[in-house]
Amino acid sequence: MSEGVLLLHGIARRAASLRSLERRLTAEGYATLNLDYPARRLGLADIAETIAPAVAEFADGVSRLHLVTHSMGGLVARVLLARHRPKSLGRVVMLGPPNGGSEVADALHRLAPYRRVFGPAGAELVTLRGTVQERLFGTVDYPLGVIAGRRSLYPLASLLLPGPNDGRVTVARTRVEGMTDHIVLPVAHPTMMWNRRVQAETVHFLREGRFGER
Repeated sequence: MSEGVLLLHGIARRAASLRSLERRLTAEGYATLNLDYPARRLGLADIAETIAPAVAEFADGVSRLHLVTHSMGGLVARVLLARHRPKSLGRVVMLGPPNGGSEVADALHRLAPYRRVFGPAGAELVTLRGTVQERLFGTVDYPLGVIAGRRSLYPLASLLLPGPNDGRVTVARTRVEGMTDHIVLPVAHPTMMWNRRVQAETVHFLREGRFGER
């Protein structure tokens, strides 16, 4: 029985955005489940509940279940693992996750156009969170590697972001208490999952439990 990888895309994206990374993981011998989910129609808790049955079925068919996520997919993964952690859980890699939220969401989440595009989950990407939402994400007590980007394709958005950022999330806010390893690469938020170095570091963490880049 092979090891498996669940891939979770970001908000306003589809599973196709992770297809290149999926092919790399398949070539490395992993079984993959690259899920489309209603990122713009539901809140984070409802998204996690929606995908939980498919994840559980996939987990039953692999020896270990790893997760690889992009952007908001990292928050979906945290909610999923807090509520429905598989017994065979392996390692988790998050690419550009807004673990601490995003100042871009802070500035825009009350605007009607933002809400139309990004839906209920988009409003949950703010940096100030209540106790209930913090509990929703659970404790990171599993092997987690975070890859942050420091190149931006969005100069106007980056004006809202204090410090090094990938155009959507600051490097600082990708961090989360309990993570195992963290690296910063010269990649931008919307394209980082296609980068060869990012893909290589993702595989390295899944194999070794740490990144190779130092």
